[in-house]
Amino acid sequence: MSSLRRIASAAAALAIAASGLVLGSSPASALENGLLRTPPMGFNNWNSTQCRAEFTEAMIKGIADIFVSKGLKDAGYTYVNIDDCWALPARNSAGSLVPDPARFPGGIKALADYVHSKGLKFGIYTSAGTKTCNKAGFPGALGHEQQDANLFASWGVDYLKYDNCNNQGVDAQQRYKAMRDALAKSGRAIAYSICEWGQNQPWTWAAPVGNLWRTTGDISDKWSSMIAKAQTNRGLAQYAGPGHWNDPDMLEVGNGGMTAAEYRTHFSLWAMMAAPLLIGSDLRKVSDDNFAILKNTDVIALDQDPLGKQATVLSANAGLVVYSKVLSNGDRAVALSNETTATATITTTASATGIGSAPSYTLKDLWSKGVRTTTGTISASVPSHATVLYRVSRASGATRYEAESATVSTGGTIDANHAGYSGTGFANGANAAGSYVEWQVTGPASALTFGYANGTATARPVDISIDGTVVAAGVPFPATGAWTTWSTVSHPLSPAAGTHTIRVTATTADGPANLDYLDVSP
Repeated sequence: MSSLRRIASAAAALAIAASGLVLGSSPASALENGLLRTPPMGFNNWNSTQCRAEFTEAMIKGIADIFVSKGLKDAGYTYVNIDDCWALPARNSAGSLVPDPARFPGGIKALADYVHSKGLKFGIYTSAGTKTCNKAGFPGALGHEQQDANLFASWGVDYLKYDNCNNQGVDAQQRYKAMRDALAKSGRAIAYSICEWGQNQPWTWAAPVGNLWRTTGDISDKWSSMIAKAQTNRGLAQYAGPGHWNDPDMLEVGNGGMTAAEYRTHFSLWAMMAAPLLIGSDLRKVSDDNFAILKNTDVIALDQDPLGKQATVLSANAGLVVYSKVLSNGDRAVALSNETTATATITTTASATGIGSAPSYTLKDLWSKGVRTTTGTISASVPSHATVLYRVSRASGATRYEAESATVSTGGTIDANHAGYSGTGFANGANAAGSYVEWQVTGPASALTFGYANGTATARPVDISIDGTVVAAGVPFPATGAWTTWSTVSHPLSPAAGTHTIRVTATTADGPANLDYLDVSP
Protein backbone atom coordinates (compact mmCIF):
# COMPACT_ATOMS: atom_id res chain seq x y z
CA MET A 1 0.00 0.00 0.00
CA SER A 2 1.21 3.52 -0.81
CA SER A 3 1.26 6.30 1.75
CA LEU A 4 3.21 9.53 2.13
CA ARG A 5 4.13 8.51 5.63
CA ARG A 6 6.06 5.57 4.21
CA ILE A 7 8.77 7.39 2.27
CA ALA A 8 11.60 6.12 4.44
CA SER A 9 13.54 2.97 3.73
CA ALA A 10 16.74 1.62 5.18
CA ALA A 11 19.71 3.96 5.10
CA ALA A 12 21.94 1.08 4.09
CA ALA A 13 19.79 0.39 1.06
CA LEU A 14 19.97 4.03 0.00
CA ALA A 15 23.74 3.98 0.24
CA ILE A 16 23.79 1.14 -2.26
CA ALA A 17 21.92 3.26 -4.79
CA ALA A 18 24.86 5.53 -5.44
CA SER A 19 26.99 2.76 -6.90
CA GLY A 20 24.69 -0.07 -7.88
CA LEU A 21 27.33 -2.46 -6.55
CA VAL A 22 26.43 -5.90 -5.28
CA LEU A 23 26.83 -6.42 -1.55
CA GLY A 24 29.39 -8.84 -0.25
CA SER A 25 27.69 -11.17 2.22
CA SER A 26 25.74 -14.30 1.41
CA PRO A 27 21.94 -14.55 1.42
CA ALA A 28 20.15 -16.74 3.92
CA SER A 29 18.56 -20.03 2.96
CA ALA A 30 15.32 -19.57 1.05
CA LEU A 31 11.80 -20.25 2.28
CA GLU A 32 10.92 -23.66 0.88
CA ASN A 33 7.17 -23.45 0.37
CA GLY A 34 7.44 -24.31 -3.34
CA LEU A 35 5.87 -21.00 -4.43
CA LEU A 36 6.95 -18.16 -6.73
CA ARG A 37 9.81 -19.95 -8.41
CA THR A 38 9.66 -17.02 -10.81
CA PRO A 39 8.67 -13.49 -9.72
CA PRO A 40 4.92 -12.98 -9.26
CA MET A 41 2.97 -11.33 -12.06
CA GLY A 42 -0.44 -9.82 -11.54
CA PHE A 43 -2.35 -6.77 -10.32
CA ASN A 44 -2.78 -4.72 -7.16
CA ASN A 45 -5.34 -1.94 -6.97
CA TRP A 46 -3.63 0.47 -4.57
CA ASN A 47 -1.67 2.66 -6.98
CA SER A 48 -4.77 3.42 -9.03
CA THR A 49 -7.60 3.52 -6.45
CA GLN A 50 -6.09 3.72 -2.97
CA CYS A 51 -9.09 3.71 -0.59
CA ARG A 52 -11.49 5.60 -2.84
CA ALA A 53 -15.04 4.49 -3.52
CA GLU A 54 -14.21 2.89 -6.89
CA PHE A 55 -12.36 0.08 -5.08
CA THR A 56 -15.15 -2.49 -5.12
CA GLU A 57 -16.00 -6.09 -5.83
CA ALA A 58 -17.24 -5.10 -9.28
CA MET A 59 -13.94 -3.42 -10.11
CA ILE A 60 -11.86 -6.44 -9.07
CA LYS A 61 -14.08 -8.82 -11.03
CA GLY A 62 -13.65 -6.49 -14.01
CA ILE A 63 -9.88 -6.68 -13.67
CA ALA A 64 -10.04 -10.48 -13.70
CA ASP A 65 -12.19 -10.32 -16.83
CA ILE A 66 -9.67 -8.00 -18.52
CA PHE A 67 -6.80 -10.36 -17.64
CA VAL A 68 -8.53 -12.93 -19.82
CA SER A 69 -10.00 -10.76 -22.58
CA LYS A 70 -6.91 -8.60 -23.14
CA GLY A 71 -4.39 -11.46 -23.12
CA LEU A 72 -2.68 -10.62 -19.84
CA LYS A 73 -3.35 -14.09 -18.46
CA ASP A 74 -1.79 -15.61 -21.59
CA ALA A 75 1.24 -13.33 -21.11
CA GLY A 76 1.77 -14.76 -17.61
CA TYR A 77 -0.12 -12.43 -15.28
CA THR A 78 -1.72 -14.59 -12.60
CA TYR A 79 -2.49 -12.79 -9.33
CA VAL A 80 -5.42 -10.42 -8.82
CA ASN A 81 -4.67 -8.81 -5.46
CA ILE A 82 -6.66 -6.41 -3.29
CA ASP A 83 -4.99 -3.93 -0.95
CA ASP A 84 -6.07 -1.99 2.15
CA CYS A 85 -9.66 -0.89 2.91
CA TRP A 86 -11.39 -4.18 2.12
CA ALA A 87 -12.44 -4.83 5.74
CA LEU A 88 -14.69 -3.15 8.28
CA PRO A 89 -12.91 -1.04 10.92
CA ALA A 90 -13.61 -3.57 13.67
CA ARG A 91 -13.44 -7.33 14.06
CA ASN A 92 -16.62 -9.26 14.87
CA SER A 93 -17.48 -10.79 18.25
CA ALA A 94 -15.38 -13.86 17.39
CA GLY A 95 -12.39 -11.66 16.67
CA SER A 96 -12.52 -12.30 12.91
CA LEU A 97 -11.99 -9.79 10.13
CA VAL A 98 -15.18 -8.80 8.32
CA PRO A 99 -15.28 -7.72 4.65
CA ASP A 100 -16.89 -4.34 4.05
CA PRO A 101 -20.40 -5.25 2.80
CA ALA A 102 -20.68 -1.99 0.84
CA ARG A 103 -17.52 -2.67 -1.16
CA PHE A 104 -17.76 -6.46 -1.25
CA PRO A 105 -21.41 -7.46 -0.93
CA GLY A 106 -20.67 -11.04 -1.97
CA GLY A 107 -17.83 -11.41 0.52
CA ILE A 108 -14.20 -12.24 -0.09
CA LYS A 109 -14.62 -15.99 -0.62
CA ALA A 110 -17.08 -15.41 -3.45
CA LEU A 111 -14.69 -12.90 -5.02
CA ALA A 112 -11.79 -15.36 -4.74
CA ASP A 113 -13.97 -18.05 -6.30
CA TYR A 114 -14.73 -15.73 -9.22
CA VAL A 115 -11.06 -15.00 -9.76
CA HIS A 116 -10.25 -18.69 -9.58
CA SER A 117 -12.97 -19.45 -12.13
CA LYS A 118 -10.94 -17.41 -14.62
CA GLY A 119 -7.87 -19.57 -14.05
CA LEU A 120 -6.25 -16.87 -11.94
CA LYS A 121 -5.15 -16.52 -8.31
CA PHE A 122 -6.36 -14.17 -5.60
CA GLY A 123 -4.38 -12.08 -3.14
CA ILE A 124 -5.25 -10.04 -0.05
CA TYR A 125 -3.64 -7.48 2.26
CA THR A 126 -3.17 -6.82 5.95
CA SER A 127 -0.49 -5.34 8.19
CA ALA A 128 1.94 -6.72 10.76
CA GLY A 129 0.55 -4.25 13.27
CA THR A 130 -2.53 -3.54 15.33
CA LYS A 131 -4.04 -1.58 12.43
CA THR A 132 -3.38 -1.27 8.71
CA CYS A 133 -1.88 1.84 7.15
CA ASN A 134 -5.02 3.67 6.11
CA LYS A 135 -6.07 6.46 8.46
CA ALA A 136 -9.47 4.81 8.93
CA GLY A 137 -7.69 2.27 11.11
CA PHE A 138 -8.68 -1.12 9.74
CA PRO A 139 -7.61 -4.04 11.96
CA GLY A 140 -4.13 -5.47 11.48
CA ALA A 141 -2.96 -9.01 12.18
CA LEU A 142 -0.51 -8.45 15.05
CA GLY A 143 -1.59 -10.90 17.74
CA HIS A 144 -4.14 -12.48 15.38
CA GLU A 145 -1.74 -14.17 12.97
CA GLN A 146 -3.11 -17.71 13.08
CA GLN A 147 -6.74 -16.62 13.21
CA ASP A 148 -6.29 -14.40 10.16
CA ALA A 149 -4.17 -16.91 8.25
CA ASN A 150 -6.83 -19.56 8.79
CA LEU A 151 -9.53 -17.16 7.64
CA PHE A 152 -7.59 -16.25 4.49
CA ALA A 153 -7.06 -19.94 3.75
CA SER A 154 -10.77 -20.64 4.17
CA TRP A 155 -11.53 -17.90 1.64
CA GLY A 156 -9.14 -19.39 -0.93
CA VAL A 157 -6.48 -16.69 -0.71
CA ASP A 158 -3.33 -17.46 -2.72
CA TYR A 159 -1.14 -14.45 -1.88
CA LEU A 160 -0.70 -12.24 1.19
CA LYS A 161 0.84 -8.78 1.19
CA TYR A 162 1.82 -8.06 4.79
CA ASP A 163 2.46 -4.38 5.55
CA ASN A 164 4.36 -2.69 8.37
CA CYS A 165 2.15 0.03 9.88
CA ASN A 166 1.21 0.37 13.56
CA ASN A 167 3.69 -2.32 14.49
CA GLN A 168 3.96 -1.16 18.14
CA GLY A 169 7.75 -1.36 18.00
CA VAL A 170 7.74 -5.16 17.91
CA ASP A 171 10.83 -6.58 16.21
CA ALA A 172 10.30 -6.92 12.46
CA GLN A 173 11.72 -10.40 12.18
CA GLN A 174 9.53 -11.60 15.04
CA ARG A 175 6.39 -10.18 13.42
CA TYR A 176 7.05 -11.47 9.93
CA LYS A 177 8.15 -14.91 11.11
CA ALA A 178 4.94 -15.22 13.13
CA MET A 179 2.83 -14.79 10.00
CA ARG A 180 5.10 -17.14 8.03
CA ASP A 181 4.48 -19.83 10.61
CA ALA A 182 0.76 -19.11 10.67
CA LEU A 183 0.47 -19.40 6.90
CA ALA A 184 2.39 -22.68 6.99
CA LYS A 185 -0.16 -24.06 9.48
CA SER A 186 -3.20 -22.73 7.61
CA GLY A 187 -3.50 -25.73 5.32
CA ARG A 188 -3.25 -23.67 2.12
CA ALA A 189 -0.27 -22.69 -0.02
CA ILE A 190 -0.18 -18.89 0.23
CA ALA A 191 2.61 -16.82 -1.34
CA TYR A 192 4.01 -14.41 1.24
CA SER A 193 4.97 -10.82 0.39
CA ILE A 194 6.80 -8.94 3.15
CA CYS A 195 6.07 -5.21 2.83
CA GLU A 196 8.54 -3.87 5.39
CA TRP A 197 9.80 -1.03 3.11
CA GLY A 198 13.45 -2.06 3.51
CA GLN A 199 13.70 -0.48 6.95
CA ASN A 200 15.50 -3.42 8.57
CA GLN A 201 17.41 -4.67 5.51
CA PRO A 202 15.06 -7.61 4.92
CA TRP A 203 17.24 -8.91 2.09
CA THR A 204 19.68 -10.04 4.81
CA TRP A 205 17.11 -12.10 6.76
CA ALA A 206 13.85 -12.53 4.84
CA ALA A 207 14.77 -15.31 2.39
CA PRO A 208 13.73 -18.06 4.84
CA VAL A 209 10.74 -15.98 5.93
CA GLY A 210 8.92 -14.78 2.81
CA ASN A 211 8.77 -15.21 -0.95
CA LEU A 212 9.53 -11.54 -1.61
CA TRP A 213 10.31 -8.45 0.40
CA ARG A 214 10.07 -4.77 -0.29
CA THR A 215 13.48 -3.15 -0.58
CA THR A 216 12.22 0.42 -0.84
CA GLY A 217 9.65 2.92 0.27
CA ASP A 218 6.51 3.35 -1.80
CA ILE A 219 6.67 4.13 -5.50
CA SER A 220 4.72 6.98 -7.10
CA ASP A 221 3.86 7.68 -10.73
CA LYS A 222 6.76 9.93 -11.61
CA TRP A 223 10.24 9.42 -13.03
CA SER A 224 12.16 10.54 -9.94
CA SER A 225 10.35 8.04 -7.72
CA MET A 226 10.59 5.12 -10.12
CA ILE A 227 14.28 5.53 -10.93
CA ALA A 228 15.14 5.99 -7.23
CA LYS A 229 13.51 2.63 -6.51
CA ALA A 230 15.56 1.01 -9.29
CA GLN A 231 18.76 2.59 -7.97
CA THR A 232 18.13 1.24 -4.48
CA ASN A 233 17.13 -2.24 -5.61
CA ARG A 234 19.81 -2.84 -8.24
CA GLY A 235 22.62 -3.39 -5.74
CA LEU A 236 20.86 -6.34 -4.10
CA ALA A 237 21.16 -8.91 -6.89
CA GLN A 238 22.82 -11.60 -4.83
CA TYR A 239 19.82 -11.89 -2.52
CA ALA A 240 17.28 -12.73 -5.24
CA GLY A 241 16.50 -16.14 -6.65
CA PRO A 242 13.73 -18.69 -7.21
CA GLY A 243 11.20 -18.38 -4.41
CA HIS A 244 12.82 -15.30 -2.81
CA TRP A 245 12.76 -11.95 -4.64
CA ASN A 246 13.72 -8.34 -4.10
CA ASP A 247 10.64 -6.13 -4.50
CA PRO A 248 11.08 -2.46 -5.50
CA ASP A 249 7.27 -2.00 -5.42
CA MET A 250 4.48 -2.21 -7.97
CA LEU A 251 4.34 -1.06 -11.57
CA GLU A 252 3.04 2.39 -12.44
CA VAL A 253 2.75 1.71 -16.18
CA GLY A 254 -0.51 3.20 -17.45
CA ASN A 255 -1.26 5.58 -14.60
CA GLY A 256 -0.34 8.61 -16.71
CA GLY A 257 2.45 10.30 -14.80
CA MET A 258 5.38 9.25 -17.00
CA THR A 259 6.18 9.29 -20.70
CA ALA A 260 6.07 6.20 -22.89
CA ALA A 261 9.88 6.04 -22.84
CA GLU A 262 9.91 6.26 -19.06
CA TYR A 263 7.31 3.52 -18.73
CA ARG A 264 9.35 1.29 -21.05
CA THR A 265 12.39 1.96 -18.86
CA HIS A 266 10.30 1.13 -15.78
CA PHE A 267 9.16 -2.18 -17.26
CA SER A 268 12.62 -3.01 -18.64
CA LEU A 269 14.42 -2.44 -15.34
CA TRP A 270 11.86 -4.37 -13.30
CA ALA A 271 12.23 -7.30 -15.70
CA MET A 272 16.04 -7.09 -15.60
CA MET A 273 15.95 -7.04 -11.79
CA ALA A 274 13.68 -10.12 -11.61
CA ALA A 275 11.19 -7.93 -9.75
CA PRO A 276 7.51 -8.70 -9.26
CA LEU A 277 5.44 -7.44 -12.19
CA LEU A 278 2.31 -6.33 -10.37
CA ILE A 279 0.27 -3.93 -12.48
CA GLY A 280 -0.78 -0.88 -10.47
CA SER A 281 -3.00 0.86 -13.05
CA ASP A 282 -6.75 0.63 -13.55
CA LEU A 283 -6.82 -1.68 -16.54
CA ARG A 284 -10.28 -0.48 -17.48
CA LYS A 285 -8.68 2.85 -18.44
CA VAL A 286 -5.23 1.85 -19.76
CA SER A 287 -4.33 2.80 -23.35
CA ASP A 288 -3.45 0.30 -26.03
CA ASP A 289 0.14 1.64 -26.02
CA ASN A 290 0.50 0.87 -22.33
CA PHE A 291 -1.08 -2.56 -22.79
CA ALA A 292 1.61 -3.18 -25.41
CA ILE A 293 4.28 -2.39 -22.80
CA LEU A 294 2.70 -4.67 -20.22
CA LYS A 295 2.32 -7.50 -22.75
CA ASN A 296 5.81 -7.43 -24.28
CA THR A 297 6.53 -11.13 -24.01
CA ASP A 298 10.22 -10.76 -24.90
CA VAL A 299 10.71 -8.48 -21.88
CA ILE A 300 8.50 -10.63 -19.64
CA ALA A 301 10.68 -13.62 -20.57
CA LEU A 302 13.66 -11.90 -18.94
CA ASP A 303 11.74 -11.41 -15.70
CA GLN A 304 10.40 -14.96 -15.76
CA ASP A 305 13.62 -16.70 -16.81
CA PRO A 306 13.75 -19.90 -14.72
CA LEU A 307 17.37 -19.36 -13.67
CA GLY A 308 16.07 -16.50 -11.52
CA LYS A 309 19.09 -14.22 -11.72
CA GLN A 310 18.67 -10.52 -10.96
CA ALA A 311 20.71 -8.30 -13.27
CA THR A 312 23.95 -6.83 -12.03
CA VAL A 313 25.34 -3.40 -12.87
CA LEU A 314 28.33 -3.55 -15.21
CA SER A 315 28.85 0.21 -15.13
CA ALA A 316 27.14 3.34 -13.81
CA ASN A 317 28.74 6.56 -14.98
CA ALA A 318 27.04 9.93 -14.52
CA GLY A 319 23.57 8.48 -15.02
CA LEU A 320 24.48 6.15 -17.90
CA VAL A 321 23.94 2.63 -16.59
CA VAL A 322 24.65 -0.79 -18.09
CA TYR A 323 22.86 -3.81 -16.61
CA SER A 324 23.59 -7.45 -17.49
CA LYS A 325 21.39 -10.43 -16.67
CA VAL A 326 22.38 -14.09 -17.01
CA LEU A 327 19.70 -16.22 -18.66
CA SER A 328 19.10 -19.93 -18.33
CA ASN A 329 20.12 -20.82 -21.91
CA GLY A 330 23.45 -18.98 -21.65
CA ASP A 331 22.21 -15.79 -23.31
CA ARG A 332 22.60 -12.41 -21.64
CA ALA A 333 20.12 -9.56 -21.40
CA VAL A 334 21.76 -6.14 -21.55
CA ALA A 335 20.02 -2.88 -20.65
CA LEU A 336 21.57 0.43 -21.67
CA SER A 337 19.69 2.91 -19.47
CA ASN A 338 19.94 6.69 -19.68
CA GLU A 339 18.94 8.42 -16.45
CA THR A 340 20.07 11.86 -17.70
CA THR A 341 18.18 14.66 -19.45
CA ALA A 342 20.04 14.40 -22.78
CA THR A 343 20.52 11.74 -25.44
CA ALA A 344 23.77 9.80 -24.91
CA THR A 345 25.66 6.89 -26.40
CA ILE A 346 26.02 3.99 -23.97
CA THR A 347 28.49 1.20 -24.72
CA THR A 348 29.59 -2.11 -23.30
CA THR A 349 30.92 -5.37 -24.74
CA ALA A 350 29.79 -8.95 -24.97
CA SER A 351 32.93 -9.95 -23.09
CA ALA A 352 31.96 -7.74 -20.15
CA THR A 353 28.77 -9.77 -19.72
CA GLY A 354 30.69 -13.04 -19.33
CA ILE A 355 28.82 -14.68 -22.19
CA GLY A 356 32.00 -16.23 -23.58
CA SER A 357 33.94 -15.75 -26.78
CA ALA A 358 32.40 -16.18 -30.22
CA PRO A 359 33.13 -14.92 -33.74
CA SER A 360 29.98 -12.81 -33.49
CA TYR A 361 26.91 -12.18 -31.37
CA THR A 362 23.25 -11.65 -32.19
CA LEU A 363 21.56 -8.64 -30.58
CA LYS A 364 17.77 -8.57 -30.49
CA ASP A 365 16.25 -5.23 -29.46
CA LEU A 366 13.34 -6.30 -27.27
CA TRP A 367 11.35 -3.12 -27.89
CA SER A 368 11.91 -2.41 -31.59
CA LYS A 369 12.31 -6.16 -32.36
CA GLY A 370 15.24 -5.33 -34.65
CA VAL A 371 18.02 -7.91 -34.90
CA ARG A 372 21.67 -7.28 -35.76
CA THR A 373 25.07 -8.87 -35.23
CA THR A 374 28.23 -7.59 -33.61
CA THR A 375 31.74 -8.90 -33.10
CA GLY A 376 31.59 -7.73 -29.50
CA THR A 377 30.60 -4.09 -29.10
CA ILE A 378 27.13 -3.44 -27.68
CA SER A 379 26.25 0.21 -28.12
CA ALA A 380 23.27 2.49 -28.76
CA SER A 381 22.28 6.13 -28.81
CA VAL A 382 19.78 6.26 -25.96
CA PRO A 383 17.34 9.18 -25.54
CA SER A 384 16.79 10.84 -22.17
CA HIS A 385 15.07 8.55 -19.64
CA ALA A 386 14.95 5.73 -22.17
CA THR A 387 16.42 2.22 -22.08
CA VAL A 388 17.62 0.08 -24.96
CA LEU A 389 17.15 -3.57 -24.07
CA TYR A 390 18.98 -6.35 -25.90
CA ARG A 391 18.97 -10.10 -25.71
CA VAL A 392 22.51 -11.20 -26.59
CA SER A 393 23.24 -14.65 -28.04
CA ARG A 394 26.47 -16.17 -29.25
CA ALA A 395 26.26 -16.71 -32.98
CA SER A 396 28.88 -19.46 -32.91
CA GLY A 397 28.24 -23.16 -32.54
CA ALA A 398 30.24 -23.42 -29.33
CA THR A 399 29.10 -25.98 -26.76
CA ARG A 400 29.01 -24.78 -23.17
CA TYR A 401 30.01 -26.98 -20.24
CA GLU A 402 28.96 -25.35 -16.98
CA ALA A 403 31.14 -25.49 -13.87
CA GLU A 404 28.50 -27.45 -12.01
CA SER A 405 29.13 -30.33 -14.42
CA ALA A 406 32.88 -30.25 -13.68
CA THR A 407 34.94 -32.23 -11.20
CA VAL A 408 36.93 -30.27 -8.60
CA SER A 409 39.89 -31.51 -6.60
CA THR A 410 39.78 -31.98 -2.83
CA GLY A 411 38.90 -28.75 -1.05
CA GLY A 412 37.14 -27.26 -4.05
CA THR A 413 33.42 -26.52 -4.13
CA ILE A 414 30.64 -25.49 -6.48
CA ASP A 415 29.40 -22.18 -5.11
CA ALA A 416 26.74 -19.59 -5.91
CA ASN A 417 27.61 -16.69 -3.60
CA HIS A 418 28.90 -14.24 -6.24
CA ALA A 419 26.37 -12.86 -8.72
CA GLY A 420 26.67 -12.83 -12.50
CA TYR A 421 27.70 -16.40 -13.29
CA SER A 422 26.17 -18.62 -15.94
CA GLY A 423 24.16 -21.70 -15.06
CA THR A 424 23.57 -22.48 -11.39
CA GLY A 425 27.04 -22.06 -9.89
CA PHE A 426 30.78 -21.76 -10.38
CA ALA A 427 33.82 -23.82 -9.40
CA ASN A 428 35.76 -22.42 -6.45
CA GLY A 429 39.01 -24.37 -6.40
CA ALA A 430 41.07 -24.86 -3.26
CA ASN A 431 43.74 -22.23 -2.57
CA ALA A 432 46.68 -24.48 -3.28
CA ALA A 433 49.11 -25.29 -6.06
CA GLY A 434 47.86 -28.39 -7.84
CA SER A 435 44.20 -27.58 -7.20
CA TYR A 436 42.24 -28.37 -10.36
CA VAL A 437 38.91 -28.25 -12.15
CA GLU A 438 38.20 -30.65 -15.03
CA TRP A 439 35.48 -31.28 -17.58
CA GLN A 440 34.56 -34.16 -19.85
CA VAL A 441 33.97 -32.65 -23.31
CA THR A 442 33.34 -33.82 -26.85
CA GLY A 443 35.64 -32.87 -29.75
CA PRO A 444 36.66 -31.93 -32.29
CA ALA A 445 37.34 -28.35 -31.27
CA SER A 446 39.34 -25.36 -32.44
CA ALA A 447 39.38 -23.32 -29.24
CA LEU A 448 38.63 -23.50 -25.54
CA THR A 449 37.16 -20.50 -23.71
CA PHE A 450 36.95 -20.33 -19.92
CA GLY A 451 34.54 -17.99 -18.12
CA TYR A 452 36.06 -16.86 -14.84
CA ALA A 453 36.30 -14.22 -12.10
CA ASN A 454 39.41 -13.21 -10.17
CA GLY A 455 38.71 -10.72 -7.40
CA THR A 456 42.35 -10.49 -6.30
CA ALA A 457 44.93 -8.01 -7.54
CA THR A 458 47.14 -10.57 -9.32
CA ALA A 459 46.72 -13.13 -12.08
CA ARG A 460 46.08 -16.76 -11.19
CA PRO A 461 48.02 -18.93 -13.67
CA VAL A 462 47.07 -22.48 -14.56
CA ASP A 463 48.30 -25.33 -16.72
CA ILE A 464 45.73 -26.58 -19.25
CA SER A 465 45.88 -30.26 -20.06
CA ILE A 466 44.02 -32.47 -22.48
CA ASP A 467 43.76 -36.14 -21.50
CA GLY A 468 46.58 -35.78 -18.99
CA THR A 469 49.05 -33.93 -21.27
CA VAL A 470 49.79 -30.27 -20.55
CA VAL A 471 49.15 -28.37 -23.77
CA ALA A 472 49.39 -24.81 -22.40
CA ALA A 473 51.54 -24.01 -19.35
CA GLY A 474 51.24 -21.07 -16.99
CA VAL A 475 48.20 -19.54 -18.69
CA PRO A 476 47.32 -16.36 -16.75
CA PHE A 477 43.79 -15.63 -15.61
CA PRO A 478 44.14 -11.87 -14.96
CA ALA A 479 42.44 -9.98 -12.14
CA THR A 480 38.90 -8.90 -13.03
CA GLY A 481 38.49 -6.32 -10.25
CA ALA A 482 35.85 -8.17 -8.24
CA TRP A 483 34.55 -11.69 -7.70
CA THR A 484 31.28 -10.56 -9.31
CA THR A 485 33.04 -9.32 -12.46
CA TRP A 486 33.29 -12.15 -14.99
CA SER A 487 35.62 -12.33 -17.97
CA THR A 488 37.01 -14.93 -20.37
CA VAL A 489 40.32 -16.53 -21.32
CA SER A 490 40.54 -18.30 -24.72
CA HIS A 491 43.16 -20.62 -26.20
CA PRO A 492 43.34 -22.11 -29.72
CA LEU A 493 43.61 -25.71 -28.54
CA SER A 494 42.37 -28.47 -30.85
CA PRO A 495 41.28 -31.75 -29.29
CA ALA A 496 40.34 -34.32 -31.93
CA ALA A 497 36.96 -35.97 -32.36
CA GLY A 498 35.80 -38.00 -29.38
CA THR A 499 35.58 -37.57 -25.61
CA HIS A 500 38.34 -35.70 -23.77
CA THR A 501 39.24 -34.61 -20.26
CA ILE A 502 40.09 -30.92 -20.04
CA ARG A 503 41.80 -29.96 -16.80
CA VAL A 504 43.02 -26.60 -15.51
CA THR A 505 45.52 -26.92 -12.66
CA ALA A 506 46.69 -24.04 -10.45
CA THR A 507 50.42 -23.41 -10.49
CA THR A 508 50.53 -21.14 -7.42
CA ALA A 509 49.42 -21.37 -3.80
CA ASP A 510 46.52 -19.02 -4.55
CA GLY A 511 44.76 -21.75 -6.50
CA PRO A 512 42.77 -21.15 -9.69
CA ALA A 513 40.37 -18.32 -10.40
CA ASN A 514 36.68 -19.01 -9.88
CA LEU A 515 35.65 -20.88 -13.03
CA ASP A 516 32.15 -20.44 -14.44
CA TYR A 517 32.10 -22.53 -17.63
CA LEU A 518 34.12 -23.99 -20.49
CA ASP A 519 33.04 -23.22 -24.06
CA VAL A 520 34.27 -25.64 -26.73
CA SER A 521 34.24 -24.05 -30.20
CA PRO A 522 34.05 -26.33 -33.25
